[in-house]
Amino acid sequence: MSTLPDSALSVLGRPQARIEGPLKVSGRAMYTADVELPDLLHAVPVCSTIASGRLTSLDLAAAEAMPGVHAVLHRGNVGPFYRIAGNEIDVGYVDEARPPFEDDVIRYYGQYIALVIADTFEAASAAAAAVKAGYDTAPHDVRDALQPDDAPTVESERGDAGSAFERAPVKLDATYVTPTETHNPIELHASVAHWDGDSYTFYETTQSIATHHGTLAQMLGMPKEKVRVISHYLGSGFGGKLWVWPHTLLAAAATRLTGRPVKLVVSRRMMFQNVGHRPVTQQRVRLSAERDGRLTSLRHDYLNHTSIADKYQESCGEVTPVLYSTPNLRVSSALARRHVGSPTSMRGPGAVPGLYAIESAMNELAYELGIDPVELRLRNEPGVDESTGLPFSSRHLVECLQTGAERFGWSQRSREIGSMRRDGSTLGWGVGVCAWPGLRFSAAADVDLRADGSARIVCGTQDIGTGTYTILAQLVAEETGIPLERIEVRLGDSALPRGPVSGGSAATASVVPAVLDAVRAAVKTVLSRAATVEESPFRGADADSLAFSRARVHRKSETPESGIPFERIMAMARMYAASGSGSAHGGFDDPLKKRYSIFSYGAHFAEITWQPEIAQLRVSRVVTVIDGGRILNPRAGRNQIEGAIVMGIGMALFEHTVYDERSGAPINSNLADYIVASTADTPELDVTFLDYPDTVFNETGARGIGEIGLAGIAAAITDAVHHATGVRVRRLPVMIEDLLSPRTAV
Repeated sequence: MSTLPDSALSVLGRPQARIEGPLKVSGRAMYTADVELPDLLHAVPVCSTIASGRLTSLDLAAAEAMPGVHAVLHRGNVGPFYRIAGNEIDVGYVDEARPPFEDDVIRYYGQYIALVIADTFEAASAAAAAVKAGYDTAPHDVRDALQPDDAPTVESERGDAGSAFERAPVKLDATYVTPTETHNPIELHASVAHWDGDSYTFYETTQSIATHHGTLAQMLGMPKEKVRVISHYLGSGFGGKLWVWPHTLLAAAATRLTGRPVKLVVSRRMMFQNVGHRPVTQQRVRLSAERDGRLTSLRHDYLNHTSIADKYQESCGEVTPVLYSTPNLRVSSALARRHVGSPTSMRGPGAVPGLYAIESAMNELAYELGIDPVELRLRNEPGVDESTGLPFSSRHLVECLQTGAERFGWSQRSREIGSMRRDGSTLGWGVGVCAWPGLRFSAAADVDLRADGSARIVCGTQDIGTGTYTILAQLVAEETGIPLERIEVRLGDSALPRGPVSGGSAATASVVPAVLDAVRAAVKTVLSRAATVEESPFRGADADSLAFSRARVHRKSETPESGIPFERIMAMARMYAASGSGSAHGGFDDPLKKRYSIFSYGAHFAEITWQPEIAQLRVSRVVTVIDGGRILNPRAGRNQIEGAIVMGIGMALFEHTVYDERSGAPINSNLADYIVASTADTPELDVTFLDYPDTVFNETGARGIGEIGLAGIAAAITDAVHHATGVRVRRLPVMIEDLLSPRTAV
């Protein structure tokens, strides 16, 4: 029997291995494409080979005659689909509003025009290749250079940024460009759909089971109770799996037509065409300052491309108004339509490309002023959110910069370009700030405290590989003292209490209050029974005088060891389980945001090595400090930040999708030609979390950290590139050709 103090037994805030880890490493975790149902058929889409025009004919004869083919779906036989009422996360959400086969207009290369259903994937693939399509083509536009299609929208404004800029003694006016980036999780998008004659069941690759559920019910014209969505494990999504894409509706139509379950797995090439991407952004940043470094104005005007039929906005100015102190600020946005599939959220949407521009501009301004870039940021630290006048719920950006500078050895940085060397290489050092809004959405959960001494948590959220299973088990273990290995967590099913979306770094902050409410309700039931059951040693006591800790019921005035295991109370009461339900509320219109400015913050310090003789550029070291509130599982948290940094190296140095201007097709649509950062590109990583729980935001003080680590890192890397080479790269990714030419790369 333990006599350790409660603090020594705490599981929150301590590194914990994933409780589902053994299932994953042993291959027993079931991902969507692993699902096999009796009489399963396979479906393969047929994609357009033009980017703009109209489908005029489909020759299906050869495909339909091939062995094993059951049907070919097209506009004439697909059956009805409906559009959703409007994009709301709690009701339904899509980025590509047009249902598949709704009309014959082709708006992007790769648009679905037919679907082959066959006994095997091989048969379906062969038949899909045999479908012949006729088109009337029209001009298309996939250019990266952007001009606004409509008048810009002002998103945030204070003072007169234009006049202040003109009057200022020091100015910077620069444009920064980020390319199309494609989500490339190893797990492909997939859907296994089953229509039983009355209702649908979908096994889905989704980051939002509840939103998928509501979207599919609307688009299929079904009551919600007739649609079920299941996703037990996800092989990452990076935002691309947040919303329903047309392939899921095609799988629904296929199972409805055949009466048999149908599996549809999107190919790697289709991942570049049909399920979203981060759009091109073109951002003009104008900064002005006094000679002492105090900002007098900040203007951020950005464009992003979107599809012909949809209006996706990459909110690059989302964190701009809160980042630095300046009396004059203006943020505006506009869209440029292109013949590409709809863009969508990609890890850190908005803030990631936005902070590349803002932080790059701050680094350039520091150089113009002759002020250290860390010092420039410290001189412009705001006391309140100057866009709203609201206090910050918690903000420790200054400490992030100071701690990071100390750990990195920033004081040893020589200002002169190319002046630092090590082992024959030129060193470059750079810095960038990161920020991300604190978000939370509505959630519900149930907890059972069972008669065998175990606990069970159920919630209709999903674990996308970030550790949600483990965090929820930690919460119940912390609250009850039940060992982690005795806690079962069930997620990933729309039949469970509604869970939040795993996006916007919001899942943990959303579900924590609901689970705490649920476990406390279950504990209250146990204590009530302990005070009333005849055999209980606490019979007749006031239930409020009892406590539940270390998996035991005891009097608050006494130690846990004086009490008895809670399962004995359950046995005395002849109960299988004490159950509790909990809920929490949130959303983009969270009332808390009317009283506080809620963000996480951080700072990246990057070192690159440059060997011009062999044209080799490498990120060799990164130090990152994050102010993300309380970190409930530092092991999983560090994994999140390290993964984001590596993804940021890909953003800075490698990733860009290239469209063929002749055909409109993404031409590097594979993992051989679309380069992502790998283990070989991973530098020495030093991640530090500041321990400042944000109890304004929620009881545990935890904010989400899944995306903040990607924000700002590209600016730190390009700053380091300039420090080593003298070349300012304002168009990502950095290309070796940029560095071999003595100019600013724009």
